[in-house]
Amino acid sequence: MHEQRRYMRDSSRTQIEISHPSFGMIELKARDLSDGGVFVMLGSHIAPPVGTVVKARIKRHTGIINQDPIDMQVVHHQSGGMGLMFV
Repeated sequence: MHEQRRYMRDSSRTQIEISHPSFGMIELKARDLSDGGVFVMLGSHIAPPVGTVVKARIKRHTGIINQDPIDMQVVHHQSGGMGLMFV
């Protein structure tokens, strides 16, 4: 498989809250975080379709990184999770 990443990934124990009018708000665990986006584990949640733009707040054990939700776009589904890109 050809590597397409433009940003270095950081393994992370970050939580991410995502919201969208179609499903409300859910909190997920992030596996990787980079300057380009984040990969989140879905658990029992159903992934929004690729191309969906969601609102996101990223949280670490030290607190919320961004108080105001930011736009992120679903770019792929894979291995029980989904990739979100900052837009």
